[in-house]
Amino acid sequence: MKTIGIIGSGISGLSAAAVMSLEGHKVMVFEKNEQLGGRMRQFESQGFVFDMGPSWYWMPDVFERFFARFGHKTSDFYELVKLDPGFQVIYDNEEIIKVPANWDELLDLFEQYETGSANKLKKFMEEAAYKYEVGVNNLIYQPGLSWSELITPTTIKGALRLQLFSSFSKHVRSYFKNEKLISLMEFPVLFLGAMPQNTPALYSLMNYAGLKQGTFYPMGGFKKLVDAMVQIGKDRGVEYFTSEPINAIRSQQNSKIELSTNTRKIIVDGMIASADYNHVEKKLLIEEHRNYSDKYWESKIFAPSCLIFYIGINRKLNRLEHHNLFFDADFPLHAKEIYTDPKWPSKPLFYVCCPSKTDPSVAPEGMENLFILMPIAAGLEDNGSIRQEFFSILMKRLEKFTGANIVDNIVFTKSYCVKDFVADYNSYKGNAYGLANTLMQTANLKPSIKNKKIKNFFYAGQLTVPGPGVPPSIVSGQVAAQELIKNLKAGS
Repeated sequence: MKTIGIIGSGISGLSAAAVMSLEGHKVMVFEKNEQLGGRMRQFESQGFVFDMGPSWYWMPDVFERFFARFGHKTSDFYELVKLDPGFQVIYDNEEIIKVPANWDELLDLFEQYETGSANKLKKFMEEAAYKYEVGVNNLIYQPGLSWSELITPTTIKGALRLQLFSSFSKHVRSYFKNEKLISLMEFPVLFLGAMPQNTPALYSLMNYAGLKQGTFYPMGGFKKLVDAMVQIGKDRGVEYFTSEPINAIRSQQNSKIELSTNTRKIIVDGMIASADYNHVEKKLLIEEHRNYSDKYWESKIFAPSCLIFYIGINRKLNRLEHHNLFFDADFPLHAKEIYTDPKWPSKPLFYVCCPSKTDPSVAPEGMENLFILMPIAAGLEDNGSIRQEFFSILMKRLEKFTGANIVDNIVFTKSYCVKDFVADYNSYKGNAYGLANTLMQTANLKPSIKNKKIKNFFYAGQLTVPGPGVPPSIVSGQVAAQELIKNLKAGS
């Protein structure tokens, strides 16, 4: 039995801890915050329960596959509800597209907007299903340490179909002409943190996840997933230490690694850092033990940060669904102000999650729980007056849409932005979603999962393979753990 240290209790850290414990190792997880879960923490105030980060539950098979490793199903820990509609998109003049859970209804919906598009959607999804099968069931479980991982009989045979080097935007436009349908198809890749034209067409697998598999919600909120993963670890002896940040990592003799906190030093046989990759390299390691320079990180394209408002309202709101995308402004302009000309947006798009439409436990009876997110460029100046300015802008648009006086009925509000991402997660430039999944930052071109200078030291999380999002983070922890297990066995 070896002693394993894990830095950070986000989803990738919890996933890695569970897998390492399955091998019978002594696993210690160190978390700087008071609560486990990283970005998937939850807080309560005045009867409202707010998920702080992730709110979309896609790719349910990835979750099931993880729990199956431990002899469980997700239903052992939480009730999963399929949302119908999965989400709605609000366009100019308050035109709304509600995305139905039923596939035949979705085909009918497309046909209403563009004649012949139902058959085109079927063909599009056949290709997307193939990419999902190869990408999600195979490629994303590769550690990205050798190009040979990507050269398999399956990928060689299906190289053209995988479309690794094609533009997602061009791919969508080869099927559909209606701008509203195009924006609906392009929306899922926004979670990947890049413009559709700069994202590989491989990621149409996200359309398969969001439109064909559907959108789900764990009753009680996303902390149910955190609690489940922590419980799996505890059942196998994992120890979790909250409010105990790691301040330094030092290589020792005999392939040991020393971790330092404010109160103690811990010697481990191996470790996985699931905290912010740049923070671990720059703040915890001496220069000769780092994989990358400051110049390297500066050259990377980061996914957006965001301005979030958690709001409790003492009345019900009409017209909102669980997930609401406000595409009622200039999308290309907002995207430009995130990626090519970073600034606070002129006419922002935004997203509203209203989980109280599905889950009565997250708000007092007769009240509504709102999570409002506006994507912004990472690294922007962030202060209270800017937050208040955009709060007013978003509230006016939301009040217009719902036909309700929201501001005068607010009983709780809290904002969260760039400074908070830095303070809570040591997030590089306050990014919210890690590295953008551009072609030059996909798979093996991401920061390496392996520390090249210290033996038995691996990285997990959204800045390495396979990338941002909850399912990829679950996979990231498993992949890092498998590589560490392999190394420990080879050295024993």
